[in-house]
Amino acid sequence: MNLAYIPSPTFSYFQIGPVTIRMYAICILIGIFAAVTILTKRWKRLGGTFDQVLDTTLVAVPSGLVGARLYHCITTPDQYFPPTGNLVNILKVWEGGMAIFGGISVGALAAFLWCRHKRYPFALFADALAPGLMVAQAIGRLGNWFNQELYGKPTTLPWGLKLNDADAIGKTEICYDGQTCPTGTLFHPTFLYEMIWNLIGAALIVWLGHKLWGTLKAGQQFAMYLMWYGLGRTWIEMIRINYSTIILGLRINVWTAILCFILGCILFVVLWRFGGDSEQLSRRLTAVTADELERESIAESQAEAAGKKNNQ
Repeated sequence: MNLAYIPSPTFSYFQIGPVTIRMYAICILIGIFAAVTILTKRWKRLGGTFDQVLDTTLVAVPSGLVGARLYHCITTPDQYFPPTGNLVNILKVWEGGMAIFGGISVGALAAFLWCRHKRYPFALFADALAPGLMVAQAIGRLGNWFNQELYGKPTTLPWGLKLNDADAIGKTEICYDGQTCPTGTLFHPTFLYEMIWNLIGAALIVWLGHKLWGTLKAGQQFAMYLMWYGLGRTWIEMIRINYSTIILGLRINVWTAILCFILGCILFVVLWRFGGDSEQLSRRLTAVTADELERESIAESQAEAAGKKNNQ
């Protein structure tokens, strides 16, 4: 008998009149708000403004959400594509299923294109975003807790996760690799593991970024994020039991996590040799910001003058 365990929430949504509010969505929104708050504070220190952050966020976040959903659906096709699945299920985001790897890649691409269009140094933007992104992912993992999903293998550890809904471990007693999982089985709380891992990573990036500001090249803090997250996600995925496509004996999410770590290492080394100086790029951002503010001021003055003329 397990005397200590982590309980699962007894609800995953609540009603306000005819509107259903999903805790999964609330966790994602809180995570986005936290990331934008941290990003804004760090971006302003580099010479940017909140409006620049807001505009980029409005481009990157929707793109990232679409990418996160599509990655999940593509890597777990049985539920979403014929002959076993239904394409309509792709739209049922309230049931869970948002893969961060797809969100990061598509969201980053959208942010890169926007920053290039607006002449913002993307490497600086990525550095400013890195710790906030990890905090957002940590908060978002609470959504998995509310949904009772993406848990790990059975465990007898005192911090094991106890599920409330029998559907969360399937209709049958077989829940993992042919093993039986009777009522009361505890599972590794991988949502908690990833939360802790991400928060530690966010603190490390902030600390190293401050201590090595004059040494690190622009973009290397984001490379640290890729390395730290890829490393942690690899071992966390190894103990998860959720279904996804198997390639060479490993689930595709494990391969993606390994690739994320390797790309982070490569990016760190390449930037160390060829990356731009953060101070220099910060000065460029300050100049771009000053130019934007001047054009906004001129536009406001012209609009005010036109308004006075029309009122005469």
